Amino acid sequence: MKRIAIERIEAAAYTVPADGPEADGTLSWDSTTIVVAHAYAGGEHGLGYTYSHAAAAKLIETKLAAAVHGGDAMAVAAASAAMIKEVRNLGRPGLASYAISAVDTALWDLKARLLGVPLLGLLGAVRDAVPVYGSGGFTSYSIERLQRQLGDWVAAGISRAKMKIGSQPTEDVGRVRAARAAIGPEAELFVDANGAYDRKEALALAEAFREHGVTWFEEPVSSDDLKGLRLLRDRAPAGMDIAAGEYGNDAFYFRRMLEAGAVDVLQADATRCGGVTGFLQAAAVSAAFGVPLSAHTAPSIHAALCCAVPKARHIEYFHDHARIEQMLFDGAQAPIDGVLRPDLSRVGLGLALREAEARRYAAA
Repeated sequence: MKRIAIERIEAAAYTVPADGPEADGTLSWDSTTIVVAHAYAGGEHGLGYTYSHAAAAKLIETKLAAAVHGGDAMAVAAASAAMIKEVRNLGRPGLASYAISAVDTALWDLKARLLGVPLLGLLGAVRDAVPVYGSGGFTSYSIERLQRQLGDWVAAGISRAKMKIGSQPTEDVGRVRAARAAIGPEAELFVDANGAYDRKEALALAEAFREHGVTWFEEPVSSDDLKGLRLLRDRAPAGMDIAAGEYGNDAFYFRRMLEAGAVDVLQADATRCGGVTGFLQAAAVSAAFGVPLSAHTAPSIHAALCCAVPKARHIEYFHDHARIEQMLFDGAQAPIDGVLRPDLSRVGLGLALREAEARRYAAA
């Protein structure tokens, strides 16, 4: 195969205001920044992105672009290794990993476009669609807005809905009760504490949530507390999965979590763990341990990836990211009957940045 040199990498950051105050168990925010990377070679360009700080765009243009420049656009694994080497003295976890993720995804998109195939066709499909769960239900929401958002997802055919908890633990059981009333008895109800509780508090709440049919308890304690997660996994009510992993930046993180027996379902996020390359590595680790994988947020990237991963369970259709992706990208799809189905008529990821719309939100 003819070698096609990577010509250049570009990146820009866009900060989009939230449609209202948002908070979870440990953080509050009023905007989200998306960093979009473009990779150019052979008359084509690929697109990737991460949700991070605008500094990730600067890191891409000042460090990562040079690391991959001139490399073979068909050898994405080599580019990934070059970027990881380049950030050794900066520290790979966090911002650097997020920046690598955006470029890696752009390079996979570029490769698929050079070959004239959809990304799923390049990766190889296990399935043609993947279920989603609606995700939002922020602790800053009133009960009315919480019920409306979750109820609307279920009415639209999404049979799983997730809400945030943990800001005010004494109110959490009441909020969960209200959410269950809104979605009815059949839909699955997920909760996400973002590590807000201590171990004993989380155990007590898990028992209380059982009365309202909660089947997914995400980060009941800090994701760094692997022993605490294992305790919750061992003692949580039957039928309630313990999930974590969204902050993983590399395969070693996921291996440590699974070796500890910390989760029933592993979460991974291609915009944080090294892009397509890193997500596939996380999927291989989860498969080796026999643990299902759930994709954290960024549905427009994860639709194709989860259709290529045998043990993928579902994708988080996160309110902020779904809204931003629909706003900024041509080709971003909404779920139909509770599933996302990659558009195989479009090459690569099937996304194109709406430049004029994006410029409105350009980060300073």
